[in-house]
Amino acid sequence: MPEKTVREMNEYERKHFSLAARVFHSALMGSVVLGLVALLIGLGLYTNALVGQYIGEAFGLSRSAAAVVEQVIDTQSLSSDVMEIYHSLSEEERAEPRSDEFRAHFSHITEKEDYWVLRAILKEFLAASDVNDVYFAVYDRETGAIVYVTDPDERPGHICEPGDWEPVDAEEIELFLNWDGKDKLHYIGNRENYAWLCTAGVPVYSGEDATPCFILADISLKEVAAGMRSFVIQYVIATSIVTLIVAYFLTQHMKKTLVKPINAIADAAQDYVRDTREGDRSADHFSLLNIRTGDEVENLSLIMADMERDLVEHEENLTRITAEKERIGTELSLATRIQADMLPNIFPAFPDREEFDIYASMHPAKEVGGDFYDFFLIDDDHLCMVMADVSGKGVPAALFMMASKIILANSAMMGKSPAEILTSTNAAICSNNREEMFVTVWLGILEISTGKLRAANAGHEYPVLKQPGGAFELVKDEHGLVIGGMDGIRWKRMLQTLNADPDATPEEILKTVEAAVNNFEMDSEQFDDLTMLCMEYRGGRHADGAEAETCDGEREKAV
Repeated sequence: MPEKTVREMNEYERKHFSLAARVFHSALMGSVVLGLVALLIGLGLYTNALVGQYIGEAFGLSRSAAAVVEQVIDTQSLSSDVMEIYHSLSEEERAEPRSDEFRAHFSHITEKEDYWVLRAILKEFLAASDVNDVYFAVYDRETGAIVYVTDPDERPGHICEPGDWEPVDAEEIELFLNWDGKDKLHYIGNRENYAWLCTAGVPVYSGEDATPCFILADISLKEVAAGMRSFVIQYVIATSIVTLIVAYFLTQHMKKTLVKPINAIADAAQDYVRDTREGDRSADHFSLLNIRTGDEVENLSLIMADMERDLVEHEENLTRITAEKERIGTELSLATRIQADMLPNIFPAFPDREEFDIYASMHPAKEVGGDFYDFFLIDDDHLCMVMADVSGKGVPAALFMMASKIILANSAMMGKSPAEILTSTNAAICSNNREEMFVTVWLGILEISTGKLRAANAGHEYPVLKQPGGAFELVKDEHGLVIGGMDGIRWKRMLQTLNADPDATPEEILKTVEAAVNNFEMDSEQFDDLTMLCMEYRGGRHADGAEAETCDGEREKAV
C-alpha cells in the first residue's frame, strides 16, 4: 500500500496505484494463477496419459513377442542353462559381470540355434517399436538380480551378453514373480546403469513347473521428460497469450463498468464541492452522469444524486433558518435591554434619602425572563417594594411580566394597601388571561418615618428580616390564594449565607447570595431566573433611632 495519499502523489504514482491499474494487475494475476493451476493439472494428466501410453506399448510389445517366442523356441532350456551356470559361480566370479573372464563361462550359450532365433525375433520387434530395448531375462530372487539371456540391443554401453546381470529392487522382483495375470505388468525404477526406466513384460513358461523367464521391454523416462518439456513449453506460450488477451479484455470491461463510472462520480463530487464554495447551488452534478451499469455503481450514482438534491435543499433551509435565528437573536437582545431598562437599575437609587438603602438584581435564565422586582416612592413617606415571579420563561413570561409590573405600579400609586393592590391586580390579570398564566407576588409598603412595613404575599417566597443586633430570619407571613410557592427548605441555605456577614450593605448581601447560588450550581446551566431585592431601613428622620433591615430573595426550584 502507498504511504502517500492520492492527493500527494504525482501523475505517474496515481496511474500506478489507480483502480484501472489494480484491475489489470488483479486480472493478470488471476489469469496467471489460473494458468498455473491448469498447467499443473494438465501436466499431471498429460504425464499420466503419456506414461500409460508407454506402458501399454511396452506391455503389448512384450506380450506379442512372448506369443511368438513360445511357438518356436524352447525358452525354458535356454534360460535354465544360463541360470545353472550363473548359480555355479562364486560371488567373486560374479563380481565383474561384463568382464571377458565372466562372459567366458557363458560363451557356449551363443552357439545354440535357439539363442540366435530368439535374438532375431526380439530384434525385429525392437525395430518395429518405439521402446528402448526388448530382451529375454530371468529375475533371481536369491541374488536380487535380473540375469540377461538374450538382448538384441547393439548400442555401445547397452550390449548385454548371456549371463550378464544387474541388481534390481526386491519390490520389482516380487512384482514380476508374483504377477497374477491381471493389469499391465510394469515397474518404474532407477536402474544403476540406465537411470529411470519403465520396465514392462510378460512371463514365458515352457512347462507347468518351469521357472518363469520374461520377455521385457524398457522405456527410458527421459522420453517422458522430453515429452513433458515440449508440452510445458507449448502450454506456457499458449497460456501466456490467452492470459494477456483475457487480462486485456477483462480490464477493458472493468474500466467500462467500474473504473470509469467511479471516476465520473468522483469528478462530479469535486465539481459539486467547487461550485458549492463558489456559491453555485445547482443540483445536477450527479443526476447528469447517466450511469447505466445495472449494479451497485449505478445505485451509488442515484444515491449521490438524491443526496445532492437533499443537501441543496438543506443548505437553503439552513440559510433561511440561520437568517431567522439571527433576526430573533437581535430582537431578543433588544428585548433583554428593554426589560433591563424597565427595572430600576441605577444605584444608589435614592442618594438623598438617609433613612434607608436599597439594592436589587435580576439575572434571567434565558435572554428574557419572567421574574422582576420594583421599588418606588408612592409619596415622600412611603416606599413600595415588589418581588414577583411569572409562570414560564422566555418571551411569553417577559411580556406577562411587563404587563404585571405596570398594573402593580399603577395600583400602588393609587394609595391602596398591599392587599388591595394585589386584589386589584389579580382582577385585572384574570379578566383577560386566555393562556392561564400566573404570577406570584410579594408586595410591601414601608412607612419611612416610623419604619412600619405592611406587606401582602400572593404565593411568593417568604421574606427574610433582620432586627438590629439579631440574625436573618424568615418571616412566615400568610400567603394569598395565588399558588406558586416553593418548598421553604431551600431558604435554609440562604439564611446561612445571609448570616455569614449580617452587617454587610444591601449590595454586598445580594452579591454574597448570588455567589453562594453560583457555587451551589457549579457548572450546571441556570434553569430559572434569579431575582433579589434587599432594603436596609436606618430609621425615620423623627424616629427614636431603632433600625430594622428586611431582605427578600427568590429563586424558584434552586435548592
